[in-house]
Amino acid sequence: MTSISPSQREDLRQELLSLIEEDNRLREELASNGSLYEGYHPKMEEIHIRNAARLAEIIDEIGWPSTIYVGQDGAEAAWCIAQHAIGNPGLQRKCLEALKKNVVLGYAPAWQAAMLEDRIRMFEGKPQIYGTQLEPDQDGKTRPYWTQEPELVEERRKSVGLEPLADRLAREPIIPIPSNKEQFEKEYQEWLRRVGWRS
Repeated sequence: MTSISPSQREDLRQELLSLIEEDNRLREELASNGSLYEGYHPKMEEIHIRNAARLAEIIDEIGWPSTIYVGQDGAEAAWCIAQHAIGNPGLQRKCLEALKKNVVLGYAPAWQAAMLEDRIRMFEGKPQIYGTQLEPDQDGKTRPYWTQEPELVEERRKSVGLEPLADRLAREPIIPIPSNKEQFEKEYQEWLRRVGWRS
């Protein structure tokens, strides 16, 4: 464990909370005007890239910013930043490795690693494991993305501290469908290749 002073830990905690607060504020703004659902908004991508770069610096300096460094809320903010670092496949994979180690040590909850693993697998074009990544059907109703052995998903969710999938889906609102679904899908596939998720 890298040694940093209590004041440095609190400064880092506050910084992580501030970064994810900015992310959430923009997300709410884009959701309210509908542009969040029309593709990866440039402003959202900009924040994600900037936050991911800062998280990478932190990991290089002290390792994963777990609860022992930044408390539960700071560690969850770091996890959210990792979840949103979708334009940096290498960083997301590095974060997953670090998170899994911290889960074993008791410094991170297993559900965080599970959700990040599902997200990575989705972008890689593989089936998810825990059913945490959701997508809209043709009517905008939320459903799980392609899931490995779906008959076992509830057992796997329980093993990492996730609520039943039915309970999760019951809370999801109808998601607005992109105005041009064909263009949306084309841009998504181009983005996957551009950032390195697909060849």
